[in-house]
Amino acid sequence: MQILAPAKINLSLKILGRRTDGFHELDTLIAPISLYDAIGIDQRPEKGIKFCCDDPSVPQGDDNLVVRAAKTFFETTKIEPAVSVELKKKIPHGAGLGGGSSDAASVLLALNDLFETKLSREALAEIAEPLGSDVPFFLFQSAAICKGHGEMVIPVKLHRQFSILLLKPAFAVSTAWAYSRWQHSREIPGIRYEGQEFAGQTFVNDLERPVFEKFVFLAQLKTWLLHQSEVGAGLMSGSGSTMFAMMRENADADSVATRAKAALDRELWTCTCKTL
Repeated sequence: MQILAPAKINLSLKILGRRTDGFHELDTLIAPISLYDAIGIDQRPEKGIKFCCDDPSVPQGDDNLVVRAAKTFFETTKIEPAVSVELKKKIPHGAGLGGGSSDAASVLLALNDLFETKLSREALAEIAEPLGSDVPFFLFQSAAICKGHGEMVIPVKLHRQFSILLLKPAFAVSTAWAYSRWQHSREIPGIRYEGQEFAGQTFVNDLERPVFEKFVFLAQLKTWLLHQSEVGAGLMSGSGSTMFAMMRENADADSVATRAKAALDRELWTCTCKTL
């Protein structure tokens, strides 16, 4: 079985407070986008879960979300595991694009089909919740409002399809670190943090405050994007380090990417895509 695991962006991310369980209470609108990891799953005669990935920086074994998702599936269904999983990475990690979470959710959906276990999405979401806050979202294969610490997923239809430019510097940002710094972080003077209105949608991310405080380059990148005539809104996705630009109709995203590299960082990773 060959499957594609899409990345995501947070069109809005509001933190409502810290919970007693250590997580943060969220209200976030997430959209899957047309950037994918590719996953191949095969049944094999040998018992166990064999995992390989073309990106050597991706953790192997039980440290990998794909392996943990597969193990949890087989433990829940009481099926003897005998599969190989091959992951081809296109979504950068430490990027706020949900690559690992999407891979885990896609494997749960694929194993459910492959072994004809007929688990509902709600049952799969219960399996997925301990794996990570974004994993339940990807099971629904739709834009969604996510609440709680991400486990409450309410699928929604976006008003329109958006064209997007993703821009990521070489460094990554730890999600746990970003959340841990949220409460006591401060705004950088002159940087725009308030909500941006574009095409009937409000774009805002409460994690920009702690992340920009340490990674000032991301604040500079956001400011630069908001000065480009082709850009309707510019924001950080999740905990970063990816920034995204919502492009105006018929705008040339590749031209903006070329200018960003020339003006800010020649090593920027960029990708043009759309919301799904």
